[in-house]
Amino acid sequence: MRTQNLTLLTDLYELTMMQGYFETQENDTVVFDVFFRSNPNQGGYSVMAGLEQVIEYIKNLNFSYEDVDYLRGLGIFSEDFLHYLSGFHFSGSIYAIQEGTVIFPKEPLLKVIAPIMEAQLVETAILNIINHQSLIATKASRVVYAAQGDGIMEFGLRRAQGPDAGLYGARAAVIGGCVGTSNVLAGQMFDVPIMGTHAHSWIMSFRDEYTAFKEYAKLYPNACTLLVDTYDTLKSGVPNAIRVFREMQEEGIHPRSYGIRLDSGDLAYLSKQARKMLDDAGFLDAVIAASNDLDEMLIHDLKMQGAKITSWGVGTNLITSKDCPSFGGVYKLAAIQNEQGEFIPKIKISENTEKITNPGNKTIFRVYDKETGKIRADLICFADETFDTSEDLLLFDPNATWKKTRLPGGSYEMTEILKPIFINGECIYQSPSVMEIAAYCRQEKETLWDETKRLFFPHRVYVDLSQKLYDTKAALLDAMSKGK
Repeated sequence: MRTQNLTLLTDLYELTMMQGYFETQENDTVVFDVFFRSNPNQGGYSVMAGLEQVIEYIKNLNFSYEDVDYLRGLGIFSEDFLHYLSGFHFSGSIYAIQEGTVIFPKEPLLKVIAPIMEAQLVETAILNIINHQSLIATKASRVVYAAQGDGIMEFGLRRAQGPDAGLYGARAAVIGGCVGTSNVLAGQMFDVPIMGTHAHSWIMSFRDEYTAFKEYAKLYPNACTLLVDTYDTLKSGVPNAIRVFREMQEEGIHPRSYGIRLDSGDLAYLSKQARKMLDDAGFLDAVIAASNDLDEMLIHDLKMQGAKITSWGVGTNLITSKDCPSFGGVYKLAAIQNEQGEFIPKIKISENTEKITNPGNKTIFRVYDKETGKIRADLICFADETFDTSEDLLLFDPNATWKKTRLPGGSYEMTEILKPIFINGECIYQSPSVMEIAAYCRQEKETLWDETKRLFFPHRVYVDLSQKLYDTKAALLDAMSKGK
């Protein structure tokens, strides 16, 4: 899979449109935006992920002889067009928000500026990559928030929708805040921590539970977490684990980490009883881990019930984002370059007002409160607009323009968050490691107000338009309504 050619990872209509542009000699330079319309799970924010894989895809984009032969066999493409494809390479520019950044609806996450044939081809793969990893990183961030500082282990590989979803889902989960994954190949590919204990089958394969625990402890004395719910958690599992821990203590073995894992039953009740048993036996530092169809809502409830769990293995509901299985990112034309090199704004109209696009070649400035470092708003504007932070800044809701906030000069800071990735076909960006991205994501979440991070009814971060962009959009809408 790691050497798979992804050039044909596209929808057929991208190629048929490309041939249409080729035959009509319409290959103007255009701007396409990637954005999404709402946060998953009605959350207050999302997490950007997948950029490194987009970079790899663009770098390796070329039609092999086998690709061209396959397309020829479809009988719908001309030889001239197939000849063009055989020498294809991406020559455009891409700007993107870096991975691990907190992101909000309707702002461009990634911008492609390229001849329209090239920009059209890359649409499907870019959306596939960004949508999936941003979804899982966002879900992981919610789970991590619910755990209130406890470690979250990603355990979902066997329930993921295929190997790629398991691999890149694990990558995204670590970016979102998981401390590690059970996925060994993900550990190798992305240099992230791997972790895990043993299954019920290990216990069942021995003549009794105690023997199974003792043999496991001999094999892994420095990291010994025992699964205690195979037969009876409180009557058998925990007492046998305590017996093994005591024997290790008597032999002078001091594990780096040790404890028990619960995988069934009432986790709140069982963890509290197990905690008491472990403490009474003198094992106050023993970890109690839990798994069993966990998600952020269940972890939140278990925390409220006083569960004594400090490490959580989250599988199916995380790796599939089961309650919200798609991110909803879209790819829309925003501008076409004219003969003078100017980008002429384009807008998509819809009966659904949420689907009306923001026109033009744009960028995003993130506006921070200078005193707290927290995000006040994101401001979408034209790429050539500049702002002076010593002057007052007027922000307004583009959907309800009477809602206005004036930030006094000197009270705020602004940072442009769309960064150049490819310029004229050349990659100028070096992706950080996954663990570096994860650390950056933790810092990013510190810029959110607490009200935005909560799981239920979070405060919305405003994504506003500059006055110039708002006026341009309004003029285009007005012209469309008049049939111009």
